[in-house]
Amino acid sequence: MFKTLVNAFKNKEIRTKILITIGLLFLYRLGCWIPIPGIGTGSLVSADDTLLGLLSQIGGNALNNGALLALGITPYINASIIVQLLTVAIPALERWSRQGEDGRKKISIVTKVVTLLLAIAQATGIAISWVQTDNGLASNIFGSGDTTLVAIFVAGMLVAGSMFTMWLGDRITEIGVGNGISLIIFVGIISTAGLAIVNSISQIAQGNTAGGTEGTQALIGLIVFLVLVVLIFMFIVFIDMSERKIVVNYAKQVKGRKQYGGQSSNIPIKINANGVLPIIFATALLTFPQMIARMFASQADLANPNTFYGWWNRYLGTGSIAYFVLLGLLIMAFSFFYTTIQFKPDEIARNLQQYGGSIPGIRPGKFTAEYLNKVSKRLTFFGALFLMIIAIVPSVIFQALGNAGVITNMNLINAFTATGLLIVVSVALELNKQLEGLLMMKRTRGFLK
Repeated sequence: MFKTLVNAFKNKEIRTKILITIGLLFLYRLGCWIPIPGIGTGSLVSADDTLLGLLSQIGGNALNNGALLALGITPYINASIIVQLLTVAIPALERWSRQGEDGRKKISIVTKVVTLLLAIAQATGIAISWVQTDNGLASNIFGSGDTTLVAIFVAGMLVAGSMFTMWLGDRITEIGVGNGISLIIFVGIISTAGLAIVNSISQIAQGNTAGGTEGTQALIGLIVFLVLVVLIFMFIVFIDMSERKIVVNYAKQVKGRKQYGGQSSNIPIKINANGVLPIIFATALLTFPQMIARMFASQADLANPNTFYGWWNRYLGTGSIAYFVLLGLLIMAFSFFYTTIQFKPDEIARNLQQYGGSIPGIRPGKFTAEYLNKVSKRLTFFGALFLMIIAIVPSVIFQALGNAGVITNMNLINAFTATGLLIVVSVALELNKQLEGLLMMKRTRGFLK
């Protein structure tokens, strides 16, 4: 990957794209630190609020800072997932998905409208929660002394920030290196992780200065944690790049005096073809009832187990046994659902038969489709198991090490979630492929000239 970056910087046009991307990402991070007028000082996300804590970690602590881009790209992600699911159920969306570039533009407009609606709902809930905190919204910026007007203003700023973040992602995709939305998520996770490491190093330095054992314990915890993170990275890269190649032989065809075909190819099917989407949607579905309840819960209701929010946070909140069980089942279900949408064995079998291709030992047509469907289901099952392991096992291990006192800085555990690590690896590999594609395009143009 480093060799690809070096080669990319040698090309003037690609270097310009990279610098534009870095500049736009810097603008996004700057917006994550600019506070909204009317926000009180101090931490806006309590330690007991797992929902807002999760949203803050994804956005690089922007929500905790009450920043302009606090919502980040979360509404757009949820809107994209919803529209993708509705494509199967609504005939008009399904028809647009098959119309090429014009259809994608129409679906993009629908996605942006859904993003706006979700951003309004999410900003309203967050503004209400800040009203209920002791250091939440100020009441004197408009001279009325009414926090309701301030809450409306703050919610409007949050919505505007979310739409601006979506616009930045589109600009990175169009004039940058591509994959703007993924890169924004990538930068948010890396920023949160970097802040956690800096805090951990500061904790080590303070412990050593005080002359106690806190610094040594923090150092040991940081080393153990980083070793586990590297092992998880290696496991994710190994599975993410693994694929099953199905050999395809093409029959020889004689047209005039020339002979065509007679070659062998393969159909690559990745083990984790769905990427991180099943985890994202499963997490969003589990946290959605909690998000709605959070809009109507007072500060006292957060720790009260008799309220719906308190009950959900205690028994189905992040880290509970029921949460992990439901998360695993939903990941498995959505993995098969996405595979059904994306992988079409009947179309592949039809195309192979049309161009004279066949799988060795498998008859063309219906039998080829059945064989591809069987292979796809097996790979999807193992891919879903991989996602379940990544989403559950590291979190349990990190939490156990934190409770045992091995890892003293809990910010590390919250920042380096397994889902975040999977997203970072996937985006990094995709960025490498994008740069390699741009380099290949430049080499091809130079050859043609």
